[in-house]
Amino acid sequence: MGRSRGREHGNPQARLDHGGSAEIAASEFTSGFELIVDGTPQSHVDLDDPTHLHFEYIVRMGAVIDQLGATASAPLSAVHLGAGAMTLPRYIATTRPGSRQQVIEWEAPLVALVREHLPLPRGAAIRVRIGDAREGLSRMPPALTGHCDLVVSDVFSGAQTPAHLTSIEFYREIAGLLSPTGVLLVNVADGPGLAFARRQVATVSNVFREVALLADAQVLKGRRFGNLVLVASTSELPTEWLPRLLAAGPHPAKIAQGDEVAAFARGAAIVTDADAVASPRPDSGLFLK
Repeated sequence: MGRSRGREHGNPQARLDHGGSAEIAASEFTSGFELIVDGTPQSHVDLDDPTHLHFEYIVRMGAVIDQLGATASAPLSAVHLGAGAMTLPRYIATTRPGSRQQVIEWEAPLVALVREHLPLPRGAAIRVRIGDAREGLSRMPPALTGHCDLVVSDVFSGAQTPAHLTSIEFYREIAGLLSPTGVLLVNVADGPGLAFARRQVATVSNVFREVALLADAQVLKGRRFGNLVLVASTSELPTEWLPRLLAAGPHPAKIAQGDEVAAFARGAAIVTDADAVASPRPDSGLFLK
């Protein structure tokens, strides 16, 4: 997550179909550009270096993606539910040439804005589909069923994940896409107490045998609002080297696995379509300078 700021005259902008607005602005903190939706930075893209992952939780997702496949450069079959300015699809296209990727995005004007002002790498096999992420799962090419190496769920409407993308039924649909060694990455945003995150871990753990959590230690302890990366698979997770990599930075983080994950979710109820709720809305002051 980034810090809120107002629009600047001259920045490329788009009015979104479902309310709100998006703009692209030069990053105030590093090289590259940010996609800002309703005042909150949603994505960071460095056109000169697509391997430059600026936001902390994206860095952590990238560290997991680097562990997938036979080698760090082996092509992947990936599905992205929500992609903003398509930071991770660009990263995969650059680090793993030949990868085939599907992106489902809710807002056509946002995709058009990104395509025009932050063009995708030439030759990248990235198919962008417009629509609801969950409905889009049912329209994936049949050849992907049971063969995806990676599914990334990073969908926000405003600053919240929609309720229908948090349930056990939703995660079962994702599981049907993944290969036996495929990995699911979920961006979970939560604050003190982590009640939402605990239910998400309990729910995903009911679908996938292996689950891990990656986050800033203070976020994982429930002391402040932030992003937790949930990693799941039906096979052993490729996380042997992650603790050392994550501890080294550039954004030091902790990885929770095994008994620690079980303890984190203990007593939390599984989320169903009948009782699902959107992720908590962060306090607006979180993003202010």
